[in-house]
Amino acid sequence: MKVSTVETLIWALVYGGLIGVALGVSVQRTDNGLGLGLVIVGGVAAVIGFALIYVRSRMNETPLNKDTTS
Repeated sequence: MKVSTVETLIWALVYGGLIGVALGVSVQRTDNGLGLGLVIVGGVAAVIGFALIYVRSRMNETPLNKDTTS
């Protein structure tokens, strides 16, 4: 997977997840079940995004050169 793809996923999952948590907390005042579902889904998305930060920190910046014809 390319570094730029992982970075895009990180941003989308972290911020989308946190927005989902905030939306779930506000919806939970009127509909507890729906709000709790949004909080859980948003929290899981944010945790996956944070886990991808660790994965990104372990990735190599430059692709490996597998050309052995020199």
